[in-house]
Amino acid sequence: MATPTSPTAPSRAYTNDEEAIPGEDTSEVTRLFGERLQAWKHAVGYLEDYITATEKTNHAHGKEYERVLKTVKDPLKQGHHFDQSLGGIAGMFENIRSNTQGISNQHYDTAKALKGSILPIFERLRTEIKNKTKELTKGAGKGSKLVDKARAHTQKHIELLGQRTATYDSHGGKMLAAEDPYVLQRGVLYRLNKQIQEENNNRQDLISVQNSFAQFEAHIIQTIQHGLGQFMQVVNTQAEQIKAMYGDMVGTAQRVPLDFEWNGFIQRNNTVLIDPSAPARSVSNVSFPNQDHRSTQPVISGSLERKGKLLRSYDTNYYVVTPSKFLHEFKTDDNFAKDPAPELSLYLPDCIIGGCNGQKFNVKGKDVSKGKVGNTFSMSHELQFKAHTPQAATQWWEAIRAAAGQVTGELPESSVPTSPVAGEGSVAALSPQTSVHEKPEQPSAIQTQGLDRQQTAGTTGPTPISAAPASGVPSEPGRY
Repeated sequence: MATPTSPTAPSRAYTNDEEAIPGEDTSEVTRLFGERLQAWKHAVGYLEDYITATEKTNHAHGKEYERVLKTVKDPLKQGHHFDQSLGGIAGMFENIRSNTQGISNQHYDTAKALKGSILPIFERLRTEIKNKTKELTKGAGKGSKLVDKARAHTQKHIELLGQRTATYDSHGGKMLAAEDPYVLQRGVLYRLNKQIQEENNNRQDLISVQNSFAQFEAHIIQTIQHGLGQFMQVVNTQAEQIKAMYGDMVGTAQRVPLDFEWNGFIQRNNTVLIDPSAPARSVSNVSFPNQDHRSTQPVISGSLERKGKLLRSYDTNYYVVTPSKFLHEFKTDDNFAKDPAPELSLYLPDCIIGGCNGQKFNVKGKDVSKGKVGNTFSMSHELQFKAHTPQAATQWWEAIRAAAGQVTGELPESSVPTSPVAGEGSVAALSPQTSVHEKPEQPSAIQTQGLDRQQTAGTTGPTPISAAPASGVPSEPGRY
């Protein structure tokens, strides 16, 4: 669109350079600027939405961290096991609670800052863009309408001039004064001059708008940069403070001495915990009810040798005569290696003892170590014993004789077993360390007249006797 050098030279409208009524759209530039302002308004609107969403997210995070806080808000279960002073696990959890509450508050503060300080920056900018749109519509838009109106008037007179010049040629120049082509032509020039003035005015307005748009867009970008800079400060402050709070939590946990809780636990429970410097318990230092009752003290105890029925060799075992009038046989006198259950038990009031001959003496009776059922089916057997010395044999014989049901004067050499050997089930396992080998001898039977049937009848179950060495206790009376 060209601008005439002078409004008083409308004749230039008739040159071949330009048309009187250009075919351009006078509102095209205005619409283009309007669309651009809409684009800027939407861009700023996106930033508003972003800040608003971030604000809502921080507010929601504040609530979520309140839920996180509830996970450690209650006192610790079995919390009495932890030292309640600072520097321990309880203090660490208190620090976690405090910092988690601080993180929640920081999110709330960030949400307030975004809504109260950052969001208004973009809201004001969007308002400025809307005002600029109104200014464009009322200014350059109104000028475009005036140009269109002036062009319409010019176009009308140009058409009227065309009609009258055609009439002039057909009627030979006869017409009314108002229809004189000369007058009409001057009227066209008048209206064309007004049209061009409006076009030039509108052009100046558009140039002014165009120039101002560069500055306005620079203002928009500066405002966006300022707003995002403020936004960065807010979120950076939040991030740094949250980082510091998490760092404080971790630092507090790392500063807990490794033995802090243990030392406190030891001090609080020193009356319950075991003193490692205290000596271990010993059976010798333990007492229990009836430990020294007279029925628990042996009449005589020690090691004796008993001849087996099959191998006819002597095996050494540990024997005890108890105040309950039992003669018990054990593998050993050790009370701790295994449960000391008797390998053989004779109830002496139901037994017969022969005479003592040197180191040897015989006892006849039933093995009652198997209980009532075993006792019912057991048979009486004559057991041949041998002490280590004649004096020890005499002491054993006297102790057994005092509890035995019957005493005979038969010596072991003349004793003959009254029960079949085939019914004997006890075989002593020969131990090379403790067994004493002797030639097989056939002892004579002990006199059994006057014994009732219960003492001379019955069968005995197998009573295996292994030759485990038994040590007497010389310091204890009656032990060998």
